[in-house]
Amino acid sequence: VFVYVWLPFMILPVQAALERVPGNLVEASSDLGASPGQTFRNVLFPLALPGIVAGSIFTFSLTLGDYIIPQIIGTSRLFIGQAVYSQQGTAGNIPLAAAFTVVPIVIMGFYLWGAKRMGAFDAL
Repeated sequence: VFVYVWLPFMILPVQAALERVPGNLVEASSDLGASPGQTFRNVLFPLALPGIVAGSIFTFSLTLGDYIIPQIIGTSRLFIGQAVYSQQGTAGNIPLAAAFTVVPIVIMGFYLWGAKRMGAFDAL
């Protein structure tokens, strides 16, 4: 169900990034004898990487905090958003709920650090 909800948040930035790739670069790659796989790996993917990173940041951060969909449709497994909601709402354990909210922040921090280190934000 997460895929249906958050897929547009991934597709739209990737599509926008792919539309910004000049067509003459793909044509030049083909003229120079590159296969379609080589063109994707060496031309399209590096130029679309900022859009891929932006889409993954949108979807990953929104999915980490979502608690409605797993609560309504999901199984008895507990996601981070549900744990925060239950600890803050029904249990009244606000310090534990605050500690649970640090986990997605730390995960996103490491992800952004790694993406910046790889140069994914250079073209933005």
